[in-house]
Amino acid sequence: MSVFASLVEQLADLLGPVFHGSAAAAAIVLFTAVVRLLVHPLSRAAARGARARAALQPRIAELRKKHAKNPEKLQRAVLELHAEEKVSPLSGCLPSLLQAPAFFLLYHLFSSSDIGGEPNALLGHQLLAAPLGDRWADALTAGGVFGGAGLVYVVLFAVVTAVAVFNFRRARTALAGNGALADGGALAGSGAPGTPGAGGVAKVMPFLSFFTLVTVAVVPLAAALYVVTSTAWSAVERALLYPA
Repeated sequence: MSVFASLVEQLADLLGPVFHGSAAAAAIVLFTAVVRLLVHPLSRAAARGARARAALQPRIAELRKKHAKNPEKLQRAVLELHAEEKVSPLSGCLPSLLQAPAFFLLYHLFSSSDIGGEPNALLGHQLLAAPLGDRWADALTAGGVFGGAGLVYVVLFAVVTAVAVFNFRRARTALAGNGALADGGALAGSGAPGTPGAGGVAKVMPFLSFFTLVTVAVVPLAAALYVVTSTAWSAVERALLYPA
């Protein structure tokens, strides 16, 4: 925690001449971009895996007909087919799993009043009028929805909503065209076409982006910045890796 706090402080110092009082917030956005760049090769691998799973659809359709009255045997046959073709139905979850530690690190860093026995200096940083350690409830208490801190959240919610609508439309298009969400499967890791149980996941997947609004509302602003930046990155990345 102390090492990471020092890293954020140093990045904020470097960005200070440009972003001034919001330099720590800019440092978090930069940190998020670096994390996503490091994970990007795995996202590309997940996209290749999704295309490989899609190529197996004709064979999986045959297995469905063959084992229509035996779901357990169908599941085993599908998993054996994936193993035979060296296609993992869970490969898409790796990018999300590897990002989780970065998010939780930010969450705990900006939820702690002290680090290494010293007061947490990062809690004094702000994004415009909103302290990075505060939550939406604090912004509402301080000045209401359209107060200084509240307006920061209004902008974040607007960005998340725009990204969620974009993802929703793409997911519904993929669902209508393919019967499953190939790109959603890359995000959740379990919605791969032909994977047993994927149907239910595919139906829910278009709505998952909207749950990001809840996350942004309840976590510290620093962690919310990570979520917003990462969500926007994911939307662009999936649009490039999974063309409609």
